[in-house]
Amino acid sequence: MKQILIAEDDPDIQELLCAYLRDAGYAPSAAGDGVEALNLFRTRSFDLVLLDLMLPKIDGFAVCELIRRQSQVPILMVTALDGEEHQLRGFGMDIDDYVTKPFSMPVLLEKIRVILKRSSGPGGEHRLNYQDLTVDPDSREAVLDGQILDLTAREFELLYTLLSSPGRVFTREMLLARLWGWDYYGDERIVDSHIKNLRRKLQRDYIETVRGIGYRAAKKTS
Repeated sequence: MKQILIAEDDPDIQELLCAYLRDAGYAPSAAGDGVEALNLFRTRSFDLVLLDLMLPKIDGFAVCELIRRQSQVPILMVTALDGEEHQLRGFGMDIDDYVTKPFSMPVLLEKIRVILKRSSGPGGEHRLNYQDLTVDPDSREAVLDGQILDLTAREFELLYTLLSSPGRVFTREMLLARLWGWDYYGDERIVDSHIKNLRRKLQRDYIETVRGIGYRAAKKTS
């Protein structure tokens, strides 16, 4: 059953979307603002995101940008903003489609079906192969030299985030916002602690420290 995240602040539209999606055989999860949507996306695995643009706390464009930094999950924007500039901005962020309100539910469902069919393709397209390491977000397993690593959920997400963009520097603030959530106000040194544990379990120099900034995955050597 395909998991769909609905980021929509209007409770009536949210309820309508959830009902139709369930009837169509999908498993919807709803968020009423941008922060809630990002936190849900951080803790769950979704096959598609239905994204309103005029969300409280963090708007849809910012949500889209943050999702795109870590995932190529299909995104379908569903919004009352029908201006060409908004649509061009959305497509410039690699969304899959743009639907304006009011919309036809049968047409929306057909767009979802087509997008999911197009994105499914051969299995394992989101799996990361990095030197001797394979990281699979579907099974939530990291396999090194044929052995499954004993990682916590947060360690897995941290590893996947770093390895998805080898060479890119992630600040502690970026990692905190992405993996712990925008409402986290604890000590940012918690990132350092998780990195230390990851390095111990990997026993490889896969994660580099960028002094005074943050961390990055070493660029692939082959």
